[in-house]
Amino acid sequence: MKKTKSWLFAIIAVLIIIAGGWVLLVQLEGEQPIITESIPEAIGKSHTFTFTLADHRSGLRKVRVSLLKDGKQWDLLEKEFEKSGMFSGGQMQETTIDVPVEMDKQGISDGDAMLHVTLWDYSWRNWWNGNKTHLEKALLIDSKPPTIEVLSRAHNVNQGGAGLVIYRLSEPCPRSGVMVGDNFFPGHSGYFNDERIHLAFFALDHTQPPGTPVYMEASDLAGNTARAGFYHHLRKRNFAKDVINLSDGFLSYKVPEFNVQAPENSSNPLLDKFLEINRTLREKDEAFLSTLGLGTEPEMYWEGTFLRLPNAANRAGFADHREYRYQGEVVDHQVHLGIDLASFRNAAIPAANTGKVVFAGDVGIYGKTVAIDHGFGLISMYSHLSGIDVEVGQMVSKGETLGRTGVTGLAGGDHLHFGMMIHNIMVNPIEWWDSNWIMHNVTDKLKDAKSFDTP
Repeated sequence: MKKTKSWLFAIIAVLIIIAGGWVLLVQLEGEQPIITESIPEAIGKSHTFTFTLADHRSGLRKVRVSLLKDGKQWDLLEKEFEKSGMFSGGQMQETTIDVPVEMDKQGISDGDAMLHVTLWDYSWRNWWNGNKTHLEKALLIDSKPPTIEVLSRAHNVNQGGAGLVIYRLSEPCPRSGVMVGDNFFPGHSGYFNDERIHLAFFALDHTQPPGTPVYMEASDLAGNTARAGFYHHLRKRNFAKDVINLSDGFLSYKVPEFNVQAPENSSNPLLDKFLEINRTLREKDEAFLSTLGLGTEPEMYWEGTFLRLPNAANRAGFADHREYRYQGEVVDHQVHLGIDLASFRNAAIPAANTGKVVFAGDVGIYGKTVAIDHGFGLISMYSHLSGIDVEVGQMVSKGETLGRTGVTGLAGGDHLHFGMMIHNIMVNPIEWWDSNWIMHNVTDKLKDAKSFDTP
């Protein structure tokens, strides 16, 4: 009997210890629930707050969201989560909730406010009220869109050409610039002392005719968007047509450099591979080049007329519409988005203007290529090089040697393919070789806008 009682007491003691441990470690756990949020600095006339709530120990009990402003409180949400059972905690361990708010409907005016979020779990801590996490976030309620004041005057843009607009914003806007059709050209501050004054280079693509919608657009921190028109005149341009006759010798010389496959049933593998290169690979390469202006710096590195390859003849023009023929039949059409310049073999290539190298490497049909950021979205590009003498991140001066001409890529002979790009659109380099065009369309505008600048 004594041994039986001893075993009984031992079993009871163990059960008490286990139960106590379970209460302490599970029901009385002290880990706070988690609130994950992405609350902006400012909100407009309507907004939806999104929160991710989590408690993987005892489960979610209750959440409360409120907004305080001018001493008044608006309760936006109060939600309770179901319990699994008396000893099993909450059913919900993680969830995402959306909390909409309409300022006008709820009578909330513009100004500084404070968002409060409180979350409880099903722990037995704090006299069965649970662990609590409290979040406070200051924010600005702003229902009014920004104003856009255009400071520059004439904006005459050629089809396939560039333009510059200078404007002043009434408030900080993370996104502002020029819309040309459905393409957005971002503006930047930094050139003027007044941070409200921005400049935006923009372009009319060679495919966009007069009548293409062109206007300013700006969105403030609260997401309010404003649009403003400005005087502009778009000039139509006719582009040359060119015929390129493909020979078997050229195809045999160039096609093997590219890793492409011809269809299994191809009757002319070399030609089919060339067409794959000229179409699919060209599209891929041009899409890549269009990204080089995305990381542009708000610094005007360049000055004066852009240099042209010395002692070089034009071999192909900007936006030439090329017709490719093989054995007398038309097999393809493409547009040439640059100017081909031919000098002597392996001629030294000068940087057209001062800037920072943002790319130096191989680009498919363009071969060895160098791209220079001249600031504010203006990029110059040099392709088909036989060798590259600069590296990414390097500052280069106007006239400094970048490399030498060559036949890399899809080039049929030694030359330089020179291109100019605004943000993501290739434009006619001839404008940037013209001192009068630069004076009337860029430098005079910058000088005139100085009268609006603050010390």
